[in-house]
Amino acid sequence: MKRLFPSPAMSVLTFVFWLLLVASVKPGQLAIAALLAVCMPLFAARLDREFARIGALRALPRLVATVALDIVRSNIEVARLILGPESAITPGFIWVPLDIRNIHGMAVLTSIITLTPGTVSAELSPDRRHLLVHCFNLRDADATIAEIKQRYEAPLMEVFP
Repeated sequence: MKRLFPSPAMSVLTFVFWLLLVASVKPGQLAIAALLAVCMPLFAARLDREFARIGALRALPRLVATVALDIVRSNIEVARLILGPESAITPGFIWVPLDIRNIHGMAVLTSIITLTPGTVSAELSPDRRHLLVHCFNLRDADATIAEIKQRYEAPLMEVFP
């Protein structure tokens, strides 16, 4: 069983994220999600020998709720900006210094940032200490960095020590 599912957590997350991305639970999408849930961890295990260390899961429910709320809030904000005057939009890039060292936690962090409308993870520095993020509407770089670190990175550091 361990050979088929080297990382059950990654399998579950892959399955769930696929269904969230396609916003459908039709049989075909369930089959694709299941196939990805089996294949992705197998390929990932060959690429990186660093296995996920899971720490305290008590931060996970709050993190999931925060991300869900931020996705809804960001969708509304991006829609408002798109429908408003173009001059109100101030795109920009920021380098977010990372305290998290677990590569799996970094992967989840980059995914959360990209899933949240209005932000995209663009690059991880070679030393894995900074993440380049593009913001659709960047008003205050320091506040945005602080928000990413407090809302996402800190709970992830509990889950992925």
